[in-house]
Amino acid sequence: MRTADFSFDLPEELIAQRPPERRGESRLMVLGRASGLRDHATVERLADHLEPGTLMVFNDSRVRKARIFGEALDTGGKAEFLLLRQRTDGAWEAIASRAKRQRPGRRYAFQEGMSAEVIGPGDAEGGARHDTILITFDPPMTEAYLERFGHVPLPPYIKRADEGEDSERYQTIYSREVGSAACPTAGLHFTEGILASLDAKGIRRAAVTLHVGLGTFLPVRTETVEGHAMHAEQYSVPEETAREVMAAKAEGRPVLAVGTTGLRTLESAWTADGGLRAGRGSTRIFIYPGYRFAVVDALFTNFHTPKSTLLMLVSAFAGRESILDAYAEAVRGRYRFFSYGDAMLIK
Repeated sequence: MRTADFSFDLPEELIAQRPPERRGESRLMVLGRASGLRDHATVERLADHLEPGTLMVFNDSRVRKARIFGEALDTGGKAEFLLLRQRTDGAWEAIASRAKRQRPGRRYAFQEGMSAEVIGPGDAEGGARHDTILITFDPPMTEAYLERFGHVPLPPYIKRADEGEDSERYQTIYSREVGSAACPTAGLHFTEGILASLDAKGIRRAAVTLHVGLGTFLPVRTETVEGHAMHAEQYSVPEETAREVMAAKAEGRPVLAVGTTGLRTLESAWTADGGLRAGRGSTRIFIYPGYRFAVVDALFTNFHTPKSTLLMLVSAFAGRESILDAYAEAVRGRYRFFSYGDAMLIK
């Protein structure tokens, strides 16, 4: 498959630069997975479109303020770093501005006496290509430091600096464990009121954790889909969630993943003998048309970027032509796209 087959025309003004005025007031396109039929609603009325007994699985990872800015001690030049994950040896893998100039031994100064040294290129897991570095901090970097001096890692298609409201709005209300370098944005739509309406409808809820990193948001740079290699992301499935999923499958109740990260976690943890494995794991799963879904029956998600692995995933779930037709209708209807945009329910 050609990567270009997952392109579509998107006017720049439809890329949401800010969240809606009120969380949960976004529009919702409902797409029939088998029929291709479409309906239009609002996220606040999501419960109206779900069957009682549906199990919704949310990704409860919390976004860290992973963007920091430093000054090179040798040249005085400014540099931006996006911290992706900390290794067991204490070093951090990071995306850096001017990555090819980041030579081992180069040192940077940050706020409050924090310094750092580049120690080498990033880990090349699975042979995947990426421009990352390994960096160590003195004193060791902490979540408290990032919370105080770091910046919200807004995606590059949001053409503004992060602001105060992003600290709250680029975070799901149910986030728990800090570890993501980007938000699992399907969850941004949910409010306590919407969750209460789901509970009242008899919708069950469970959680998994996948810390969003390069595997989710790195662009596809290859001409063919099959040539792209995913990067490892860490996930965990609680015992209670595994039991809930297995009960839903046994009873014929739909399993609805909230977001592509929740879907990838569930599909990654499914075993060959037909069970959901609880515990921690690492996944490089790449889902594109031709993939056979084992766990997930429905998906709540945002509208994704052209040629992205996320668009390929939803195309695998509902069919490429059906998805591209739905996206064309969303463009005509002036839906808002990407992280702070509107939502789609595929069932």
